[in-house]
Amino acid sequence: MSDNPTANFKQVHHSVTKIDAKQLALGKDSYVGDLAPREALIVKMLWSPHPHARITSINVSKAEKMPGVKAVLWHGNVPRNIHCTAGQGYPEPSPYDTFIFDTKVRHVGDRVAAVAAETAEQAEAALKKITVKYELLEPVFTIDEAMAEDAPIIHDEPEAYVPIPIPYDPKKNLVAMVGCEAGDFDQGMQDADFTFDDTYETPYAQHCPIEPYTSLAHVDSAGRIVITTSTQVPFHCRRIVAQALGLPVQKIRVIKPRIGGGFGSKQEILLEDIVALVALRTGRPAFWQFTREENFITGRTRHPIRVRLRAGIKKDGTITAIGMDCWNNTGAYGGHGLTVVSCCGSKVLPLYRCDNIHFDGKVLYTNLPVGGAYRGFGATQAFFAMESTIDKMADAIGMDPLEFRRQNHIQSGDSSPIFAALGEGKEGTPMTIDSCALDDCIAKGAEAIGWDKRTDWRDKTGRYRRGIGMACLMQGSSIPHIDMGGASIKINEDGSFNLLVGATDLGTGSDTVLAQIAAEELATTTDKMIVYSSDTDMTPFDVGAYASSTTYLSGEASRKAAADAKRQILKTGAEILGLPVDQVQCVASHVQNTDGSQKVSYGDIACYALYSKNQYQIIGTGSHFTEKSPPPFAAHYAEIEVDTWTGLIRVLQYVSTIDCGTAINPALCEGQTEGGTLNGISYALTEQYLFTNGRMTNPSFAEYHIFSMRDKPPIKAILVPSYEHSGPFGAKSVSEICINGPAPVFANAIYNATGARLYEFPFMPEKVLKAIQAVKA
Repeated sequence: MSDNPTANFKQVHHSVTKIDAKQLALGKDSYVGDLAPREALIVKMLWSPHPHARITSINVSKAEKMPGVKAVLWHGNVPRNIHCTAGQGYPEPSPYDTFIFDTKVRHVGDRVAAVAAETAEQAEAALKKITVKYELLEPVFTIDEAMAEDAPIIHDEPEAYVPIPIPYDPKKNLVAMVGCEAGDFDQGMQDADFTFDDTYETPYAQHCPIEPYTSLAHVDSAGRIVITTSTQVPFHCRRIVAQALGLPVQKIRVIKPRIGGGFGSKQEILLEDIVALVALRTGRPAFWQFTREENFITGRTRHPIRVRLRAGIKKDGTITAIGMDCWNNTGAYGGHGLTVVSCCGSKVLPLYRCDNIHFDGKVLYTNLPVGGAYRGFGATQAFFAMESTIDKMADAIGMDPLEFRRQNHIQSGDSSPIFAALGEGKEGTPMTIDSCALDDCIAKGAEAIGWDKRTDWRDKTGRYRRGIGMACLMQGSSIPHIDMGGASIKINEDGSFNLLVGATDLGTGSDTVLAQIAAEELATTTDKMIVYSSDTDMTPFDVGAYASSTTYLSGEASRKAAADAKRQILKTGAEILGLPVDQVQCVASHVQNTDGSQKVSYGDIACYALYSKNQYQIIGTGSHFTEKSPPPFAAHYAEIEVDTWTGLIRVLQYVSTIDCGTAINPALCEGQTEGGTLNGISYALTEQYLFTNGRMTNPSFAEYHIFSMRDKPPIKAILVPSYEHSGPFGAKSVSEICINGPAPVFANAIYNATGARLYEFPFMPEKVLKAIQAVKA
């Protein structure tokens, strides 16, 4: 392979326009809400006002008689089938701890009863007529309370279990435990010249997609339930709804149209069982969309995690030991709890070379909002601890934090015992790093931010003080030996292609990226691809959009399908030209001989195969599961200004460099990097859940502050090339890693500006000011 294997690419590594750009720019009906028929019943839910209570009685008779009401659902008239709502591979590494409705509520915003009526106003009025009596139970709000000897039991239902062999003890509010050891951690700490032992706290956060959770269901003429829903996981959705309703999978079809953002929140099945049941009971289409308040209170969140980070180093900068202990507050239900805490270790600990490593993770129930999948998925929380401590280690030995990272980070050809020890719900997969351009990321980012002008905090005076911070990051690309994606592609008479993929485009542009990959393999152009995705009846299986898997996993499935079709095109083209198949090649939508003197177009090949001789449909299929999870790498930098009188932080500039292998569509990669970075900036500086007795008191954009484009600081995204040989045309993932940087970058920049070290965020002015005052004292 040449020094630049991307040099001859015609479709990939080019910023082609998104295939749905015109559709969305013109405001064409694209989203679930656009597709709801006028006769659809509107669903509304009665939510629990209590964090922990048992329902002793419920009376829905008055609600059933209200004008326009067509159905009222509650625990007494729906199937009682235990399931989990987390959209993960089967069997799920999450507890089956959920019913459609239960006799117990476990957080403010838990389901009590649903009403379906002709209008939203009628449904809301009917909810007010439902009378419920509760026996209030003692709530559990913190991980310390959850672990207490006499803690109230949140999940005392006898049916709850985990379908894989992991520790699960709901009587102790324990959802899961995971751990691993490499080398001798205690000896590594003893051998160190300097040791560190710090505890970091990371907060709740909401994904805040523009489109809230939205689902529509109807029963078709064959009696099957068709669910059109804003989901990241249509095939998992189909399976879980079937489980909840006690129906065969074949009775359910799930369709995903365009999505107005997901970021992990829609890797959960929260509405689909209800709209399906209403449609089945009434014979009418049923539509349910969360309000923004419901999205905050009962939608999924980022897991708050406490991280204890211990480490030891020699005076020469050698890391002798790293120990990470994590306590994950999963809220009232356990979906994703184990896999999130596993990723705290698996996506973070391999970044720096160390022979002696300890990891322990615990997941605990509380009576607070439910954690779920969120971009970064555990790595975001753990990198705050790791990269803050890395700066402390460098400071202790008087080394430039950049040089300390450069000396210790993993390189191409390296491995880590953590790769084999920690997976998602089971042991991991041994892996040697094939592609790593982190050195280049560090160098390019340092130049862009002006690292050489960085000075010590002790040399700074005055009210406004500037600081520069950095962090290095890694993530993964798919879940090896667990997740699988499929694709099929067939040719049409004009040389165009139908590409069918189960992969889920969340607005990220994956339909476009998969089309580019298929077009590159077929030596045609992306505009010849007609992409149809995410329909459980019509498209091949795919696990969905999560775990940074779509480009790397589903992209390779698309390439394989295209290669299968290409083989058939070459065979038929050679037959038309009267040449052996080994003497022809695909070039620019033609099959030709080696010097191009004889050629036949794809359109003519398709017509020949369909109508002329030895007729058959040229159609390729491909499936792919991964053997490894190659990490993308990143180096993030920020320059900030701190007002030492108020603690207010102003971000002057932010630089995000990323090695995602071959950028299949550079413009989309830059968009992912800039958007994810801004997402992380907002999380680090302003986002917080405020509670009173378990109830969120700020469930609106007026009070839960996210960064808008008006707040956006200057962000520079720099794509740093590498080539991952196991990925389609050298690609790795890009979408998650970028959110992991801002929290540790800002913590390190605050320290560089003021000498104040913060161990929790968001970095609100009052927290920063208190830390600054502690330094002065």
